[in-house]
Amino acid sequence: MYAVIRTGGKQYRVAAGDTLRVEKLPGAVGDKVSFDDVLMLGGDKVAVGTPTVSGARVSAQILAQDRAKKVIVFKMRRRKNYRRKNGHRQPYTELRVLGIEG
Repeated sequence: MYAVIRTGGKQYRVAAGDTLRVEKLPGAVGDKVSFDDVLMLGGDKVAVGTPTVSGARVSAQILAQDRAKKVIVFKMRRRKNYRRKNGHRQPYTELRVLGIEG
């Protein structure tokens, strides 16, 4: 059985036991979170929500609260002596899906 959930403005296809990285969620390592924004349930019987499937829930456990690799943002205008170098590290939450109810 699998589900399509929405969190952080993105959609993820998850199944029990999957590990995924999502936009940062509040909570400490080891805490349990649940997602009620289930857009679709799949398996032997498919249920598509309008927009969400009522009564469906995905539970997960937080494995890590970390930041991604650095992305370098370099701006330059040729012949104008203009150069700006900036770095960005996006925070994320790593989850392990425990189960799908629905």
